[in-house]
Amino acid sequence: MDFGSSDPAPLLTSVKMVVGGGFGVGKTTFVSSVSEIMPLTTEAVMTSASVGIDDLTAVPDKTTTTVAMDFGRVTLETDLVLYLFGTPGQHRFWFMWDDLIRGAIGAVVLVDTRRLEDSFAALDYFEEAKVPFLVAINGFHGEFPYTPEQIREALAIRRHIPIVQCDARDRASTKSVLIALVEHAALVSTHR
Repeated sequence: MDFGSSDPAPLLTSVKMVVGGGFGVGKTTFVSSVSEIMPLTTEAVMTSASVGIDDLTAVPDKTTTTVAMDFGRVTLETDLVLYLFGTPGQHRFWFMWDDLIRGAIGAVVLVDTRRLEDSFAALDYFEEAKVPFLVAINGFHGEFPYTPEQIREALAIRRHIPIVQCDARDRASTKSVLIALVEHAALVSTHR
């Protein structure tokens, strides 16, 4: 054994973050694209039992859905590790959200511009829970039909809440969202 090194090991900080949003907005894809480990997903095949319950109009090719949570990990710096928890999107699974946010420093609310109205419940939830959050507009196929300011106005998002654009399939894009969330959560914690 080499005990000759006097350099202390760097302190490792790990934090919990949540990725929330409506049904089919890309939460599982977001967590999977950025995770440096094989993500844990609880995807189940959608069955005829969801007919009339889950609206597939904007996501007609969707065949699976998250029934509990997604989990991933990403290292932002040598001393900062993020543990990501993706929430289920359907209303019938929302009872799990309270457990998933416990201990989280912040949340990403993923928004699909094709279904803005599906974002209200997640926005209200994180605001009421007093969890710092930002809004990430998921640009399906690289399309952003609305500016962040138009989204802010349409969803009545307060000025201090960041709105960013992303592609949930792209690791660099999702990582930049997480960096923005860490910065926002740090800013919010200094003003409490």
